[in-house]
Amino acid sequence: MTLAARTLESTPDTIHQSRVDLAAAHRLAHRFGFDDGIHNHFTLMVPGATAQFLVKAHGLLMSEITANNLIVVDTQGNVIEGSGTIERSAFCIHAAIHIRHPTAKCVLHAHPPYSTWLADVEGGRLYMTNQDILRFHERVAYDDGYAGADNEVGEQFASAMGDKSVLVSRNHGVTVVGTTVAEAFYDLYYLELACKRQYLLATSGCKASVVPENISARTRQLIDSEFATSSVLYFDALKRELDREDPGYTA
Repeated sequence: MTLAARTLESTPDTIHQSRVDLAAAHRLAHRFGFDDGIHNHFTLMVPGATAQFLVKAHGLLMSEITANNLIVVDTQGNVIEGSGTIERSAFCIHAAIHIRHPTAKCVLHAHPPYSTWLADVEGGRLYMTNQDILRFHERVAYDDGYAGADNEVGEQFASAMGDKSVLVSRNHGVTVVGTTVAEAFYDLYYLELACKRQYLLATSGCKASVVPENISARTRQLIDSEFATSSVLYFDALKRELDREDPGYTA
C-alpha cells in the first residue's frame, strides 16, 4: 500500500483530536497486550507542522497515557510542549522515519508477542495463508541485520522500510506506519493477529496452505479499496469501548 499524503489543518480541534487518537492507541495497545513496560513508542505528526510530533514522555506506561500528557518533540529531539523527556530510542527511530517518509504521519513501534516471535525466527517471513493476512501481501519489509540499540537504528529502520508500511526488524520488533492513527493501529492489530495465526500453524506441525500469488494480489487490492473506511470504523468502535470502560484517556 502506498501511503497517500494527507495534511490536516492546524486548529485547536484537530490538534486535540490528534492527541485523543494517539492516547487511545496507547491505551488499546495495553489492553491488547502489545506494550512492553515503559518501552515501545507511538508518534503522530502535529497537524499543520512538518517537523514536530506527539509522543509519550519517557517513564510512562501506555496505560497511563492521556491526551494532555503527550509531549510535543521536534525532529532535533527538543521538547516543544509538555512535561518530560523523550526516550533515546523513540527519538532515533521516529524522527528518522518521519523525516525520510513524510507521508508516514503516524508511526507505531512495538514488541507484541507474536509479531516479535516472527522477528526472532531465523528467516522469519509472513506467509499468505489466510484471508486476513492477505492485506499484507507485498506490504511488509524485513530488516535482517540487527546491529544493536545504538543511535543509528532509526536510519537503518527508515532505509529498510522503503515504500512499505510494515517493517519487521530481526531480533527486535515491528514498526507500522500510516497516514492516520486509525490506519496504523488497524494494521498493527491485524499484523499481530496474522503472526499469531502463523505461530499456531507453525507449532501445530501441520503443513501450511499458501494462497496462490494471483489470488493474494487480487484480494489485497480489494482490501486496499476499503482500507481507509474500515480503519476509521474499527478505530471508532474501539474508542467507544474505551469510552465505556477506560474513559480517562481523553483527559
